[in-house]
Amino acid sequence: MARTRITPLRLDGENAEQKREEIRGVFHETFSLYESLFEHLQGPAAWMEKAIPLRHPLIFYFGHTATFYVNKLQFAGLINARLDPRLESVFAVGVDEMSWDDLDETHYDWPTVESVRQYRQRVRQMVDQLISELPLTLPITWDSPWWVILMGIEHENIHLETSSVLIRQLPLSRVAPVAAFTPWDQTGKAPANRLLPVAGGAIRLGKARDDHQYGWDNEYGTHEITLQPFKASQFLVSNGEYREFVEEGGYRNASWWSAEGDAWRRFSRAEHPTFWVPHSADWHLRLLAEERPMPWNWPVEVNALEAAAFCRWKSAKTGEELRLPSEDEWRHLRDLSALADSDAWGDHVPANIGLMAGCSPCPVDQFPQGDFYDLMGNVWEWTCTPIYPFPGFEVHPVYDDFTVPTFDQQHNLLKGGSFISLGNEMQREARYAFRRHFFQHAGFRYVSSANALPDIPIYESDALVSQYAEFHYGRRYYDVPNFAVAVTELAVQARTGKPLRKALDMGCAVGRSSFELARHCPDVTGLDFSARFISVGVQLRERGHFSYTLTEEGELSSYQSIDLAALGLWETADHVHFYQADACNLKPLYRDYDLVIAANLIDRLYHPRQFLDDIRERILPGGLLLITSPYTWLEEYTPRSEWLGGFKKDGENLTTFDALKEILLPHFRLRDESPLDLPFVIRETARKYQHSIAQVTLWERL
Repeated sequence: MARTRITPLRLDGENAEQKREEIRGVFHETFSLYESLFEHLQGPAAWMEKAIPLRHPLIFYFGHTATFYVNKLQFAGLINARLDPRLESVFAVGVDEMSWDDLDETHYDWPTVESVRQYRQRVRQMVDQLISELPLTLPITWDSPWWVILMGIEHENIHLETSSVLIRQLPLSRVAPVAAFTPWDQTGKAPANRLLPVAGGAIRLGKARDDHQYGWDNEYGTHEITLQPFKASQFLVSNGEYREFVEEGGYRNASWWSAEGDAWRRFSRAEHPTFWVPHSADWHLRLLAEERPMPWNWPVEVNALEAAAFCRWKSAKTGEELRLPSEDEWRHLRDLSALADSDAWGDHVPANIGLMAGCSPCPVDQFPQGDFYDLMGNVWEWTCTPIYPFPGFEVHPVYDDFTVPTFDQQHNLLKGGSFISLGNEMQREARYAFRRHFFQHAGFRYVSSANALPDIPIYESDALVSQYAEFHYGRRYYDVPNFAVAVTELAVQARTGKPLRKALDMGCAVGRSSFELARHCPDVTGLDFSARFISVGVQLRERGHFSYTLTEEGELSSYQSIDLAALGLWETADHVHFYQADACNLKPLYRDYDLVIAANLIDRLYHPRQFLDDIRERILPGGLLLITSPYTWLEEYTPRSEWLGGFKKDGENLTTFDALKEILLPHFRLRDESPLDLPFVIRETARKYQHSIAQVTLWERL
């Protein structure tokens, strides 16, 4: 039995310098392994071609994991300067599949492969130097600066897997085999699957803060439940077991599919699993860089919608009510297997995981783990559980967009890891979720169970997000008008008699000004650094409503909801598009605006002057820049050296308005109606409110 390709890291230890070198070794191994994956690509076109319409071409992902280090290290204050602002803008944020028919037709001017290789080398050197210089105390905790480096390593592990899926979806003419990623070669007849009894019992999920392995924020907290006895399939569903569903016309019979699944089935015109290739009188299987005659005893790889349809078909065939397991049921099976966690495996890896022996699935009866097989490894297992936060969940401040955008009822949990999973993905507590139509190296097993499925929270419980939802869409307090509406009215009034074809709401938060602008403008972009905020706007645009909890006092809450139709904003909601972005390093495509609103933004930026210098080039001549701010400069957000005003300069008071005139007047005309004051009230609890006054300035581009 072999080790996993890269040894799992622990956060504890007795010797800090030894741990430093261990982290350095894993960083370089992970960085190099990721680069070697892209050796599969043959010719420039392979780098620039989209494997699927909903994802960027692979050149993006080659640069993205390196950019992640720079962006997160700068955000955490561990480095002072960017290496390449253009690349770190272009490669900053990936694409989440909002819908299978949400085609991204945005044109990007991608850099050359060689320039990205050189950039990755610079990032490698920078991180290596940081590993040498950063003080280290053990154990490494959530608040440690070293957490950000570990986050970068784990982020690259994730993209090793997701990029391998995209390579697997490229035409074979674009790829060639690489020795380091050789598939398994054992094949045979599929074993007969059967349901085995599972005793009930109590389970507990969730990491403690002092856990000795790295975790993503959604893994922390505590969830406890007692399960009743149930039955589960001994093996993952094999290609051979799934074949009958395909050949009996399962993809042509809408009755087996959920409403969501049937819509995907009809849109995609799927007739079989995506990695199955019709070949003469039989089937072949597409692997990373080759096709092989179908290994019927390997697990089938499908999305959650296909897996659920198979379960309905199988239920009708057998008379036994079958479904995908819940996260709780999978975890109970995992606990009963008595498998140690990944950091204790050493040279005896008990699963097809971590590239320990091959880069593909293997037979479903290869790795027994207790009474069942493949509870860890081979392929991920879909569950029927949408991801949700455990009690005690907190967002990690350095990466707030890892989990929160998935708390939308649209992302189901996958468990157990796959043949290529490394690091955190191999852990018992790992929690990853993807949209149900998403393709991963993922399959499933089925259960027969009377256990109630978990009641997934539907109300947003993030206190800050809820606070801003109320600020943007809630009631008026102390007779102060809605701030977002008032700002939009000022902007639109200032454009009277002039075209308003394209507008940018920079720092849009949860999106009210963006939706208000859409009444008057056919093309509105809402940008914010916080994915937690952006997700509210996205959900409102998609569904027209959003629910959240509002703190009354102590542990008492009220339940609130937003309805765009009731606010008169639904009919023009499709004029708005929301994206996550760094205001100090915007992508080149955000330009040519008639109007830019930057409401209560500049005193929360790490380089406000850089934002102001950049934004002018994105506004058309005669266009308008509207800035509001209470000028509450804090070193928590903006280094003291970057404050625009609020201090003495050459013995005289320098206000932010003075600084704005100095920076903007060479390129803008200050409109006669500004400056002016605009009050706003933010509700914290039923008896605590923030009452502030923002200064509004309007600047017309010369």
